[in-house]
Amino acid sequence: MKTMSESIKLVIFNNCFSNGQAEMVTEHVGFAIGMNEAIQDEAAKEFAAQFYSALGFGHTVQKAFEQGKLALSLEGIEGDEIPELYSREGLDLNEHILVKPDF
Repeated sequence: MKTMSESIKLVIFNNCFSNGQAEMVTEHVGFAIGMNEAIQDEAAKEFAAQFYSALGFGHTVQKAFEQGKLALSLEGIEGDEIPELYSREGLDLNEHILVKPDF
């Protein structure tokens, strides 16, 4: 991980009980998402799809995370409290945009 950490900006652990790994990996990357308990496949897929979509439209990491969680609520899928977002110390989640769209 250390050798690649300069090019990796975000890591998502889209599996059950992965919040510990997500928190630890922020020593090497800017942002990480983990799950604080068991998460159903449908919830994990819906969260990831909306999160990646929001990033692709140029939203900040924080806004994309919030949209991923909101998608679960809007679709009536349980688990919107399961994803956890972590950042390396000193990075502001509300300022970092990982993708700048061309439109």
